[in-house]
Amino acid sequence: MEGSPLSPDILFQIGPVPISRAVMTTWVIMALLGAGLAAAFRLVRSGGALATALEILVTTLADQIEDILGRDPRPFLPLLGSLFIFIVLANLAAVLPGATPPTGHIETPAALALIVFLSVHYFGIRAKGLREYLRHYLEPNPFLLPLNVLSELTRTFSLMIRLFGNMMSHEFVIAIVVLLAGLLLPIPFLLLGVLIGIIQAYIFTVLATVYIGAAVGAVDT
Repeated sequence: MEGSPLSPDILFQIGPVPISRAVMTTWVIMALLGAGLAAAFRLVRSGGALATALEILVTTLADQIEDILGRDPRPFLPLLGSLFIFIVLANLAAVLPGATPPTGHIETPAALALIVFLSVHYFGIRAKGLREYLRHYLEPNPFLLPLNVLSELTRTFSLMIRLFGNMMSHEFVIAIVVLLAGLLLPIPFLLLGVLIGIIQAYIFTVLATVYIGAAVGAVDT
């Protein structure tokens, strides 16, 4: 894939493992989230405007989850809130010089979709029990078992492709505009990219919430 726009930008290698710019950006985001979590605990204890802003963010996420699931959002908030915040930061990396949005490379959306896939079954089994959860694959007719299993796989695949496709295409558009028009003209496109990044994170999180809701019986499939 040498010369392909889809080929990773390799920065260095750790032994036989190549480390791309997208992976490095992911590590930076993870470090920021870790530092932000530590700072959040201190803010909650000290109070102030930042603590209020953090409380508004958490409350807004919890309210969105509760509106979709119609039940206590607290068991689902750590996963879905973390997904939303990580994807927002990963998407917004597109507007930073020298950074590569991890969501514009297929491995990151694939990993996020896999997390959602496993979480759906985890919450479903925890809510219904293993036997009752597996039984829903036989509904409304046992002959639909292959289609129900295929549906689980295809919706996970579409979750991955939707995020990857939107962020990759946005990267291409920005790169082409910068090449043709220089650095000043693309500023409105960068602002639009911020909006697109937040919207894509919201859509991914809402879909993950709906899938989990269907698994636990809170949302009709």
